[in-house]
Amino acid sequence: MQLKKVSTDKAPAAIGPYSQAVICDKLVFTSGQIPIDPTSGTVKAVTIEEQTRQVMENLGQVLSAAGSSFEKAVKTTCFLADIQDFAAFNAVYAEYFTTKPARSCVAVKELPKGVKVEVEVIATV
Repeated sequence: MQLKKVSTDKAPAAIGPYSQAVICDKLVFTSGQIPIDPTSGTVKAVTIEEQTRQVMENLGQVLSAAGSSFEKAVKTTCFLADIQDFAAFNAVYAEYFTTKPARSCVAVKELPKGVKVEVEVIATV
């Protein structure tokens, strides 16, 4: 088994001791992405829709750097700070994950930097 770390400056740098993604065999495992703007390093998005869109843009860049894409996603795990945001989150999520990969979506007490959403992906490369 060979692991390859994935890194791109088109997505936010890791804010801890982890990689943006890791490729193992023919799968890429992304770390959870939160709505950090990669150019400023800050969270600019306010609404759940804006934050979800930034998360998806970040994930798209990480997947691309790994040689993958949203269309190759097989599983996502989604974390919401407020389950009341579920419908609004889903509306934006569905624009990106058109192939409908398997998914888990849970509400959590808190997310890093006080954001509303975090998403991680497993995809083929």
